[in-house]
Amino acid sequence: MQLTRETPKDPRQAMIPEALPAASAQAHLDLLEQNIERVIKGKNSVVRMAIIGLLAGGHVLFEDVPGVGKTTLSQCLALSVNLSFQRIQGTSDRLPSDILGVTVFDTEKKAFTFREGPIFANIVLVDEINRTTPKTQSALLEAMNTAQVSIERVTYELPQPFLVIATQNPYDSHGTFPLPKSQLDRFMLRLHLGHPDVEFEREILRDVRRPGDLSMVRPVLSSEEVIAMQTGVRQVKVEDSLLDYIVSLINATRNSTMIELGGSTRAALALRNCAQAHAYINSRDYCIPDDVKSMAVPVLAHRLGIIRTFEDTAAYVGEGSTAVFSILEDTPVPI
Repeated sequence: MQLTRETPKDPRQAMIPEALPAASAQAHLDLLEQNIERVIKGKNSVVRMAIIGLLAGGHVLFEDVPGVGKTTLSQCLALSVNLSFQRIQGTSDRLPSDILGVTVFDTEKKAFTFREGPIFANIVLVDEINRTTPKTQSALLEAMNTAQVSIERVTYELPQPFLVIATQNPYDSHGTFPLPKSQLDRFMLRLHLGHPDVEFEREILRDVRRPGDLSMVRPVLSSEEVIAMQTGVRQVKVEDSLLDYIVSLINATRNSTMIELGGSTRAALALRNCAQAHAYINSRDYCIPDDVKSMAVPVLAHRLGIIRTFEDTAAYVGEGSTAVFSILEDTPVPI
C-alpha cells in the first residue's frame, strides 16, 4: 500500500514580504489594538503583550482563573489578523493524534492519507493545557519549537505565522498535570489577564450581545502584513551594550541564591526578540534598556524553576516575578 498525503501549502516556500519599518507599521498596530479592545475591555497592556508575542514569533501562556477572557482575547487576535484559528480543549483523555492529526486509509484512493489535526492553524488555543497528560503535552514540543510536526517519519510544515496560546488555572491542581520545565521554556511569554476594573466590568454587563459574540471584530491585517512586521521586528537594532545587559540578566538568574534553575539560552533569545518587538510596537527601529526591562518579567519569570524565599528557609514559592524584579534592581543598566 502506498502512503500519500495532501501536502499543505508551505508559506515559507513563498516569497517572504519585505520588512515593514516600525514607523510605517504604527497605524496598522493601532488599528489592531483598537479592534481587539472593542471586545477586551480595560486590558490595554495585556493586549499589547499578546501582540508583542505574535510579532516576536513566540508562544504565549495565559495563567489565570477561568472566565476572564483568555479564549476571547485569542479569538479576537485571530479574527483581527484574518488568520486561521483552532481551539483544543485540554482533557485527560486527549491523545497526541487528536492534536497533530492521523493517517487513515482512503478506500477511494487505495492509499493511506494524512489528515491534519487542529495544530495546522495560524493561531492555536490550547485551553487548560495542564489538564492534558504529559504524553499529549509533549506532542506540542516540536510544533512550538520548529513550526513542524513529524508523524510516521514524515515531516509536515505548519502554516506561517504560527502562534500557540495556552491557558491554565494555577489555583486548581485537582486532576492536572503540571507543565514540565522543557515545555514552559517553549513559551516566550507568560501573561496574566486578571479581572477587569469596576468601570470596565460595568461596561461589559451593559453589553446586550450574547456571550462569545465576536461579530463586531473584523480583519484589519492580512497574514502577509503580519509576516512583514515580524521581519521588521528582526531588523530592529540591538547594540552590543544591550546584548551584554541581557547576558548579565540571564547569568544573574543562574547565580542567584534565590533561584535553583536559571534562565536558558532560549530565554536570552526570547528576551532579545521581545525587546525588539517592544521597541517596534513603540515606533522605534532600535532598542533601549527600558525595552529589556519591560519584557524581563513576562519572559523570564516562568522559566526560573524553583525559587527560594528571601529568608533562605526550606520553603519554596513558584512565582519568579519577585526574583526577576530583584535582579533588575541589582544589575547595572547600560548608559
